[in-house]
Amino acid sequence: MLTLARLITDNARWAPEYQGGLSNHLPMALVALQRLGADDARLQAFADRYAKRLEPAPPHSPWAAGDAWPGRLGDVTAYAAYASLFNEWVAFEGGVETLAQTLPQLMPGCGAAAFHGMIRVAHAALSGHLPELADALAYWAARHLSLGPLPEAAGQLTDAESLLRRLRAGRSKKRLIAGRMRDAARDPTLHAVVAELAIDAGTLEQLSRLAARAYAASGNFTALHLVTACHAMHVLLRFVDDEAGALRWFWQAYATAVVAAGLQPQPAPRPRAWPDLVDAALGSDDEHCIKLVHSCRELERAHGGPEWQLAAARACG
Repeated sequence: MLTLARLITDNARWAPEYQGGLSNHLPMALVALQRLGADDARLQAFADRYAKRLEPAPPHSPWAAGDAWPGRLGDVTAYAAYASLFNEWVAFEGGVETLAQTLPQLMPGCGAAAFHGMIRVAHAALSGHLPELADALAYWAARHLSLGPLPEAAGQLTDAESLLRRLRAGRSKKRLIAGRMRDAARDPTLHAVVAELAIDAGTLEQLSRLAARAYAASGNFTALHLVTACHAMHVLLRFVDDEAGALRWFWQAYATAVVAAGLQPQPAPRPRAWPDLVDAALGSDDEHCIKLVHSCRELERAHGGPEWQLAAARACG
């Protein structure tokens, strides 16, 4: 754990993005590797290799005294100021209280950076590393992705799969997932479908299984992020009082990502046993394979079922 903490601390010198909008996965992958059983040497080797692609963090910028913290949500240039603010926040309030106070404002933009804001926050919460939690919250805030208001009343249908089948695949040519989601959110049909789902105690499990099946069947990169986003929601819901409200926002972003994905079926992956999958992730330099195997293993522990193993096999095939 000392090596993990040191490497995560060192990540603060790197920006949250590189190459024009790609997310820095280093702290998330390190946490996933450690939880899968990586030793200190493997963590160090992965960090050394991955960091070669990263860019320096922006200069320190203090948060303007007296400014309401949600005032710059979605302003990517505010990352350094948000990092300063949230580092002070977690130092004063602690991680649990900071999450409880900020998540209600952040969840309406949970699709931020293709869900990487919330995914990074969840991994930081798992690690217990408070400065990383602050930087992760800053990234989510700076990339906060508003997809439009929710309907005033929740819907009546509980079958999310039937609703998703009514959505048309998006046609956006944007390079990044978040850009395609932003384009998809302009379709009023999407919001009409989103309005029909009734959120209940089984909603997150249902969405998680659907994401795992979709990724196993398609290998679609956006579907992969839906799986890891569902795991992030599984982690973060313990820190919110209004779980149904948080899940309504998550459902909106999830459905929008399905439209943006344009899922196409591919041949089924070869089933692999968990020890083989974990070994593959531990030996991989692919951050998405590492995170996906970790998320799927945790979701199987929470919910049971075969979906997670097949999705993990797709990621590390």
